Amino acid sequence: MNGRPLLNRRLDGLGTTIFAEMSALAAATGAINLGQGFPDTDGPEEVREAAVRALRDGRGNQYPPGPGVPELRTAVTEHQARRYGLSFDPDTEVLVTAGATEAIAATLLALLEPGDEVIAFEPYYDSYAACIAMAGATRVPLTLRAPDFRPDLDALRDAVTPRTRLLLLNSPHNPTGMVLNPGELAAIAELAVERDLLVVTDEVYEHLVFEGEHTPLISLPGMRERTVAISSAGKTFSFTGWKVGWVTGAAPLVAAVRTAKQYLTFVSSGPFQYAVAEALRLPDGFFTGFREDLRAKRDLLAGGLADAGLTVFRPQGTYFITTDIAALGEKDGLAFCRSLPERCGVVAVPNAVFYDDPEAGRTQVRFAFCKREEILREAAARLSGLGRG
Repeated sequence: MNGRPLLNRRLDGLGTTIFAEMSALAAATGAINLGQGFPDTDGPEEVREAAVRALRDGRGNQYPPGPGVPELRTAVTEHQARRYGLSFDPDTEVLVTAGATEAIAATLLALLEPGDEVIAFEPYYDSYAACIAMAGATRVPLTLRAPDFRPDLDALRDAVTPRTRLLLLNSPHNPTGMVLNPGELAAIAELAVERDLLVVTDEVYEHLVFEGEHTPLISLPGMRERTVAISSAGKTFSFTGWKVGWVTGAAPLVAAVRTAKQYLTFVSSGPFQYAVAEALRLPDGFFTGFREDLRAKRDLLAGGLADAGLTVFRPQGTYFITTDIAALGEKDGLAFCRSLPERCGVVAVPNAVFYDDPEAGRTQVRFAFCKREEILREAAARLSGLGRG
């Protein structure tokens, strides 16, 4: 093989994800897994029954339509209209994907070429780096810094070059929990229009905002024709294994993404698409109750982490709390997380893996609070000995 590495050089350094490593560690040690962001209970019973009904009725057991089943595409447009006053054509401006992960991959593969630059908030979800690399483009990080993790808008403007093709934005932001405010959104939209940039927005935590509110960037002036908005059902309805996501945007953008997507999975999640269509039509009380339940769990775990001696950065949204372990005398988040299951019986994720510059997040550690209350209380009790250890 002439000494050439087997792995495509663009993926160098992108081996086993931290989520796989930490979840395997949790399984091997029996530790409480607060690393990976999946709930430990299923979502609404009526949504699960809708999936069973679809299976029994033979809806989606064979290949669904490439863009997604009409019922789900229509439900997505109704959701966007009801929540945000946005209007989309379900036939040309909605595309159903295998979760937001495929939506991100298909979008970046469709819109980027070698030599393009992509500006993304750092720390960033690990699939962003991999998908930008697979497209042959270059990522340009805009670092969000503790304690509030707000984007530096002057630095964002300075980061734009003639090679900048796209802004990849995540709000509510994983892992920091930052939610873009109206002033930040307006400034980003103004910059995108001024420099004629495409924008991709990852909004999977749109229903989990505890302070402020979620405003889709695509709703701002000048953004409709240049924004690909991505969301999914997994985080909102607690069925992460179903892998049902969607893309919304202007027809030319969605057509471009569909071209790439059809050669990735082609189609997926047939019966689950029908169930998610029903889920999106749940009354507003479901979304409010879900958010308030997660807010209470955030506060429960945040208190336990603070009592354990960690510095806690209380998130505005998402499933996650970022902490700093320096107050415990710890200097390396990755080493800390690898030792934590044996020390305390808890698994977390080091934020350093989400940075291009690991030093920027060297002592930051992320904990997920999308678990049952009794599990969070037990995790807090187990962690309480950290300051004494």
